[in-house]
Amino acid sequence: MRNAQQALGRYGEEVAARRLERDGLRILERNWRCRQGELDIVALEGDTVAVCEVKTRSEQGFQRPEEALDQTRGERLRVLAERWLSERWPAHFARLAEVAVPGPAPLPPGGVRIDLVAVVSRARGAARVEHLRGVV
Repeated sequence: MRNAQQALGRYGEEVAARRLERDGLRILERNWRCRQGELDIVALEGDTVAVCEVKTRSEQGFQRPEEALDQTRGERLRVLAERWLSERWPAHFARLAEVAVPGPAPLPPGGVRIDLVAVVSRARGAARVEHLRGVV
């Protein structure tokens, strides 16, 4: 059962990344991990960093993907986003985003938001994907 859930999760993250790229977001990092947890996708939309939590469910599931993001998980995502910014943004990704300011890299000009990408795997046909911006 666990392997099936992991496979569904990997499938959902792949579908979500393709959808975000199709919608014009630039994927900066996938599956970033630290001791406190993991960020599924970190992307750049214009000058805004979007930290994307991907929730995938089967069409036969009893819970919708967006129902899995509660206050506790939202707070954990905020902490992880802050850590990602402090560790990864200044040294590497600010250059990729073409933030050209002398000295330490500033925060993203458009700020940071936490999004949810809800993926529902269907028995037939393409998965249903919904990108909910700024949910936390």
